[in-house]
Amino acid sequence: MTIWSGAVFPNSCPSRGRMATRRLLVTGGAGFIGANFVHYWAGRHDADRIVVLDLLTYAGNRTSLAALESDPRFRFMQGDIVDTELVRALLDEENIDTIVHFAAESHVDRSIHGPADFVRTNLMGTAALLEACRLTWPAQSDSHHFHHVSTDEVYGTLGPDDPAFREDKQYEPNSPYAASKAGSDHLVRAYHHTYGLRVTTSNCSNNYGPYQFPEKLIPLMIVNLLTGKPLPIYGDGLNVRDWLHVEDHCVGIEAVIERGRVDQTYNVGGGNEWTNLDLVHGLCDLLDEQFTARPDLATRFPDAPPAAGKSCRDQIEFVTDRPGHDRRYAIDGEKMASELDFRPRIGFTTGLRSTVDWYLDNEAWWRAVLDGSYRDWVAKQYEG
Repeated sequence: MTIWSGAVFPNSCPSRGRMATRRLLVTGGAGFIGANFVHYWAGRHDADRIVVLDLLTYAGNRTSLAALESDPRFRFMQGDIVDTELVRALLDEENIDTIVHFAAESHVDRSIHGPADFVRTNLMGTAALLEACRLTWPAQSDSHHFHHVSTDEVYGTLGPDDPAFREDKQYEPNSPYAASKAGSDHLVRAYHHTYGLRVTTSNCSNNYGPYQFPEKLIPLMIVNLLTGKPLPIYGDGLNVRDWLHVEDHCVGIEAVIERGRVDQTYNVGGGNEWTNLDLVHGLCDLLDEQFTARPDLATRFPDAPPAAGKSCRDQIEFVTDRPGHDRRYAIDGEKMASELDFRPRIGFTTGLRSTVDWYLDNEAWWRAVLDGSYRDWVAKQYEG
């Protein structure tokens, strides 16, 4: 097992050799996937420089990068990707040759309540980054690379028997979040075809793992269980998602950056389709099991159902479904497998168990984010 800053990642694969070092700008590097990627890359590419640019909105957490703060290879800059001049200054000062673009508003529920923020960050922010590259990097340079991290939600929804999303699937976004990401995907492609910018794009399925802000399904359920709160499940709970451990996602992005073809899109999926209800049942059973195996947990988390001899499943509550809720996502990973020799390595049972363990062992991290604004959001979204 590989351990980075409190995160436990099973089954890490060995680093691949390269001809030269890189100087990376990672946007949104204090967010969930971005922070995991920064730890992952720093642990595998000793000579590379990593600069993180993050606005530190509600979902950005600088403490997720605390273990790297004293590393001379690492620099953190708080700033807005919409600020083209700031980005240009960073590109020039740090001699950046690779951008890995994670920065985004990413929660569908929030996009329904406030779509303008998603248009600003996801669409205008991506446009500003691309423009900074156009104005700063040499025209049609083979030594510079812009990698854009996107989502499977741009493809719309699938029926129960529909084939999984392939890279040539027509875009049919159904939420403001998905639409803003679809627009950013198109901008990335346009900057290659118009200006010769060397680009790649990856569209991933639902991620899970350490450092995930507890508005998303898995950490929300874990934190609610440990604090004795209900487990809100939309509708009938039968919406299906394909789950990808965040470290597998980092491995996939690495493969695209190092071996992917320019102006290509690669779908990075986990091959783990679960209904929301079955997933929550699995989390409940894991927590029940952990409280049985570890008597100290009842003292640390006295509000959790197992501390009172109850099952975590007793906390499940069904709530009104959200508008435009896509029924099913699934990714066909054949292109990643055949071109880049990438297949997810972390089984869902192993990944889910390690994720539960991480939240049990990193209480201080998630307690720190449960402030008043977070509580107000949960009340607004699930208790109304």
